[in-house]
Amino acid sequence: MSSHFFIIGAQRCGTTYLYHQLDAHPDIEMAKPLRPEPKFFFTDELFNLGLDQYDRRFFPAGSSALVRGEKSTVYYESEPAAKRIARSFDQPRAIMVIRDPVERAVSNYWFSVNNGLETLPIEEAFRSEESRANDYDKTQVSVNPFAYLKRGRYIDFIDIYDRYFPPERFKIVIFEQLVSDPSVLRDIYAFLGVDSDFAPPDPERIINASRKSAVELPSEVRDYLHEYFADINTHLAERYKLDLKLWK
Repeated sequence: MSSHFFIIGAQRCGTTYLYHQLDAHPDIEMAKPLRPEPKFFFTDELFNLGLDQYDRRFFPAGSSALVRGEKSTVYYESEPAAKRIARSFDQPRAIMVIRDPVERAVSNYWFSVNNGLETLPIEEAFRSEESRANDYDKTQVSVNPFAYLKRGRYIDFIDIYDRYFPPERFKIVIFEQLVSDPSVLRDIYAFLGVDSDFAPPDPERIINASRKSAVELPSEVRDYLHEYFADINTHLAERYKLDLKLWK
């Protein structure tokens, strides 16, 4: 019987890149299709269908994979999803991918712009975030497309998963290290209990990158973001013993 794991990183943190690196491993079977994401444990409507339906819908019959995985970024900010996952499987594992929150916020903004969800200029969008917490069409998107800063407060969401996953089954991965140091992926393979010597093809390929904008981020906006996240990042690094030098 396959064990299960879940990629729960925030939007624009490189979770699609990690999905493909794990899906390339012969001992790992990732839920398909990748898009739209399964989100099975996010909504009552899907979860109430039962785990048999989950297996039939997202994993083909007859797979011999040792490990099954799913990527749904909505799980990142959903305590009900964390609780359901933890209680539905025998010792499931969770991988949270985090990225420089300044770069993540900017990427999230342009993603919302490119998908027709955002019309405000970037600085106004960042500074008015709190007032737009519920100002979006919930029939069109699952989570707030304007949570540019909130979603980068990683420690708030790590705390959710800390309540349901013991340290040996919960792994924090820094995106910048993942794409620059091959040992990070090998460590993830070992965490999942599969052959850590496997080398995926084309490991440097960046998948799902944002379409670039010709507009340079104003220095005052970047300074504002760095100031906003400074203390939060310090707390995160100290509490979870993370090396965040790449974010500076």
